[in-house]
Amino acid sequence: MAVPQHAKGDRPNLLGLSLPEMTTFFADLGEKPFRARQVFRWLHQGGVDSFDAMTDLAKSLREKLPDVATIIAPKLMTEQASKDGTRKWLLDVGTGNGIEVVFIPEDERGTLCISSQVGCALDCTFCSTGKQGFNRNLSASEIIGQLWFANKAMGRDPKGERIVSNVVMMGMGEPLANFDNVTAAMDIMLDDHGYGLSRRRVTLSTSGIVPNLMRLKERCPVALAVSLHAPNDKLRDVLVPINQKYPLAELLVAIRDYLEAAPRDFVTFEYVMLNQVNDSVQQAHELVALIGDLPCKFNLIPWNAFPEAPYQRSSNNAIHRFREVLQAAGFVVTVRKTRGDDIDAACGQLAGQVVDKSNRAGIIKLNHVVA
Repeated sequence: MAVPQHAKGDRPNLLGLSLPEMTTFFADLGEKPFRARQVFRWLHQGGVDSFDAMTDLAKSLREKLPDVATIIAPKLMTEQASKDGTRKWLLDVGTGNGIEVVFIPEDERGTLCISSQVGCALDCTFCSTGKQGFNRNLSASEIIGQLWFANKAMGRDPKGERIVSNVVMMGMGEPLANFDNVTAAMDIMLDDHGYGLSRRRVTLSTSGIVPNLMRLKERCPVALAVSLHAPNDKLRDVLVPINQKYPLAELLVAIRDYLEAAPRDFVTFEYVMLNQVNDSVQQAHELVALIGDLPCKFNLIPWNAFPEAPYQRSSNNAIHRFREVLQAAGFVVTVRKTRGDDIDAACGQLAGQVVDKSNRAGIIKLNHVVA
């Protein structure tokens, strides 16, 4: 049997192939489509990382596959468990880089927060990840590998259901700056032969790369969360520098357009609460006027401190007053419960291990749209 042309040299990591890509790969090997489905299910439903474990494949095929393909799963560097049940893993992605993955248990679901990049180039001033710089995009196999790893680590409940029920693309990095690899990984998450997640159970969080948000609507619309954090361009330009390229008016138009195809009929706005920066009653009223009738809910996030950060967390009273203004205007508002802060796993605290190779200013100015 001839080795397929695309498998010569660098062997593909099958963890990162969608089912159609896997089918093409096996067709090039002269195998029938059902072989691709078998291997796909072994990888993503069975959690195996060895061809020898795929017992319903012909022995000759099991012996041939290591010559033309690999299964490279993430390797654990460190693990931490919070007193509230949150778990955080640092996974090795090579060349001195590590990414952090967080599992958050809740009463009716288990949410996995996964990363899309090693570090982040956007440099949001309140975020620990952004302060580490940027090294590179994660591949599709490295993104889906985080879910693969967590499923093995967490196992199943007594009913046989996977404990990881929801995925949020809210870890290290800006997902829409790694568009192709993120959408490829989400294809695998959504595939019934893979992880079988519904589009409502996969949420992508973005700071607002407008052209790629419009592409996402056509390519793979999932639930949407937007890191807003300010009620006007002047403040958001400082807190979320990408706003200088894609200001609020442009972003809100894109969000409204995205909701036409989204699995949920609303967007979640994430709003980190910074003491005497963005948390006044006046700014809450300004936010109400900005959003208007856009279908949404607000998730107010008490800021989580990290060393040398220039901010303080808003007081409980300030958060309460801010929430009251939004609720009086008819918006659904939640205040995120801080989870995992004793192991630096809370929102905005993920830092990982990043060998910073970024020309941050150049990346922000020139390379936000990644085709």
